[in-house]
Amino acid sequence: MLIDRIRRAQLWMFKDVSRRLAAFEIGPSQFFVLSMIEANPGANQFAIAQSLSINRAGIGRLVDHLERHGLVQRSASAVNRRYYVLYLTEAGAALLGRSRPAIAGCETAIAERIGPRRFREMQRALDRMRDP
Repeated sequence: MLIDRIRRAQLWMFKDVSRRLAAFEIGPSQFFVLSMIEANPGANQFAIAQSLSINRAGIGRLVDHLERHGLVQRSASAVNRRYYVLYLTEAGAALLGRSRPAIAGCETAIAERIGPRRFREMQRALDRMRDP
């Protein structure tokens, strides 16, 4: 079944990303939250959670961890005090800069495994599968 193949590929990629990020003492979820905050400074915590399909409790724990490690600054929104807005700290930005080559290495490994043409085709197919 196709869904089984997709799940196995997802697990393989997740393991590879996890292994590569372990040297930086972060996991894939933390990396992607940091990346989203960098791309959207001042975004509220709920918006980041929605964009990454993380539930409220999950994003709360992730941000707590990132904040304790000095990677993220969280403050109450001036627009809506019920929300927290998020910013990277200098340490968070530096960590992202150091860890990005690990993610690029994962993508390179996939491209080498399936070939550059199929890799580009896969990127296009995945882009078409996004939520509307």
